[in-house]
Amino acid sequence: MEPLNIDPVIFEIGSLQVRWYGLMYVVGYVIGGFLLGKLSEKGYFKVAKEEIDKFVTYLLVGMFLGARFAYVFIYNWDYYSNNLAEMLSVWKGGLSFHGAIFGMAAAAYIFGRKRKIHLLEITDCCVLAGTQGIFWGRMGNFINSELYGRVTDVSWGIVFKGAGPYPRHPSQLYEGIGEGIILSIILWTLKPKFKYRGYLTGIFLIGYAFIRFNIEFFREADSQLGYYFNNTITMGQILCAVMILVGISMFFYGKKRNLLITN
Repeated sequence: MEPLNIDPVIFEIGSLQVRWYGLMYVVGYVIGGFLLGKLSEKGYFKVAKEEIDKFVTYLLVGMFLGARFAYVFIYNWDYYSNNLAEMLSVWKGGLSFHGAIFGMAAAAYIFGRKRKIHLLEITDCCVLAGTQGIFWGRMGNFINSELYGRVTDVSWGIVFKGAGPYPRHPSQLYEGIGEGIILSIILWTLKPKFKYRGYLTGIFLIGYAFIRFNIEFFREADSQLGYYFNNTITMGQILCAVMILVGISMFFYGKKRNLLITN
C-alpha cells in the first residue's frame, strides 16, 4: 500500500508558502466569525457586530499562546528545557488543543471584562461558533500526515508518511467528524433548550472530552510521553478527564449564579 502523499504546500511564491494546514485554520475562523455575527444579530451574543473581528483576533492570540505553551510545558518540557530558544518555533510543530482551549478562555475573559460581559456568555457563543473549526484543524493534521492512529488491519487503514510501512487508523478523521461535526450538531440542537449560561460550555467540554478520550484508544500516543498508569492511558486522556470535571461544574455554576439567557 502506497503512503498518503498530499503535498502540504498549496502553492509558493518565492520564499512564501501557502499551506493546507494554515488554510484550514483560516476557514474555521472565517466560519466562526460569521456565526458569531449571526449570534450577535439575534442578541444571543452581547457583543456589537463591528467588534467581532477584534474578538476573533483576541481568540487567535490566546489560542496560539495557550496551545504552544501547553505543548512546551506539558507535552515536551524535557526537550524545551534544554532548547529554550525554540519555545516559539511553532513552524517546527507542537500545539496542544487542550492548551488552545485554556488560551482562548483567557482571551475571552480579558475581552469580556473590559466590556462587562460574563465569561460564560462569551464561552457559550464561542463553542457554538467555533466547534466546527475542530473539523478543519483535524483535516489539516490529516493532510500533514501527523497525529495519526495506531497500526490496524481495518480496510480503511492508511499508510502515513514517516509512520512506518503499516496501515494506521486515520484518527484525525475520527476526531474531525466526532469532535467537530457531531459535537457542533449536538450544541446547536441543545441551544434552545437551556435557560442558563454555562450549560453549552459544559456540554462542549464534556462532549469533546468524552469523544477524544475514546478516540485516543485508536490514536498513536505522543512519542516523547508514551502511556501512563501501566501503559493504559495517554496524557490527552488525562487532560480529558480534567475537562469533564470542569464541564460538570459549569452546570452548577451557571444555575447557582442565576446566569439567565435573556434573549
